[in-house]
Amino acid sequence: MQSNNRVSKVSRLIQKELSNVFNIDLINQFSGIIISVTTVRITPDFSEARVFLSVFPLEKPNEFIKGINDNKLFIRGKLGGRIKNQFRKVPKLIFFLDDSAEFSNEIEELIKK
Repeated sequence: MQSNNRVSKVSRLIQKELSNVFNIDLINQFSGIIISVTTVRITPDFSEARVFLSVFPLEKPNEFIKGINDNKLFIRGKLGGRIKNQFRKVPKLIFFLDDSAEFSNEIEELIKK
């Protein structure tokens, strides 16, 4: 049970600090775009974190996520600078677009019809 609790705490820490990285450290690279880190799923050995991003407005989703993944080492370095006192090893980051809000809007539209 304690292992699950630790995984959950580390996931929340990474989610919070990645939000700060995107909204404070990288604000100039993404001007005019709102980026929210919606979910972080980390492996039990803390080696890999799957990060789900919600982005508004999103014109070209594939280009955006490719740009994020092309710069993930830089983003990982920024994250490492923020969590170095709480966590020894920074996990490998894999970014995905979180389209759950878009999906729920589509479902709402279908229900209205």
